Amino acid sequence: MPILSSSTLLQMSATAVVPSSVTMSAAATSASASHILNHNHQLIVSLNGRRKSINASSSSFIGSYRLNCSISRSSRRISYPSPIRIRPLSPVMEWQDCTIKMEVDVPISVAYNCYSDREAFPEWMPFISTVKILEDKPDLSRWSLKYQAFGQNIEYSWLARNMQPTPNQKIHWRSLEGLPNRGAVRFFPKGPSSCIIELTFSYEVPQLLVPVASALKPFTENLLTQGLERFATFAKSYSADTPK
Repeated sequence: MPILSSSTLLQMSATAVVPSSVTMSAAATSASASHILNHNHQLIVSLNGRRKSINASSSSFIGSYRLNCSISRSSRRISYPSPIRIRPLSPVMEWQDCTIKMEVDVPISVAYNCYSDREAFPEWMPFISTVKILEDKPDLSRWSLKYQAFGQNIEYSWLARNMQPTPNQKIHWRSLEGLPNRGAVRFFPKGPSSCIIELTFSYEVPQLLVPVASALKPFTENLLTQGLERFATFAKSYSADTPK
């Protein structure tokens, strides 16, 4: 068998006919690739379309949300609260505090005992008309006030309770009903035969006297001063009448 050279073999291979099956396979491969490319292109186009659709939907949603928020805020701005009914308040009455201090020329024990005699108050306090101690409850007493001032007759009454006293030092009370008031009397030794009395009296200004409230306090302080001056004289006679 003759030996062929390499150049001869190359020429034979160049002139050889490619089988039809191989040619069809290549064509099929090319068609398949083209189909894949077309499919990929359609997929990309589809994805882009969906992306645009999603973006459009998102823009629509955001726009709708902003519109709703704007409408909500606008509605909040123009909404008005329901009207509030204001009820008239009852008048708050004013309290006034008066404090008087005076030296009395009697021993502190005499001054204390004299002031403890509540039913004797009308004898020396100008505006007190009657005091009645309740028999079954000696710490309670009924008081009545009568006085002419500010162009009218002033009359008030109240029930008072005497709080636990401190002998020779303090007597204090407060009203339970009637004219609201409270007060205290303190005793300070000055010497063996004298003492200082400090009277504090607080009261609610009656409705009738509200128009003259500014003048009522100095008027009351003047009455209390007169009362303590009369008490100083009364206490001396009280001392003389008190069994030793």
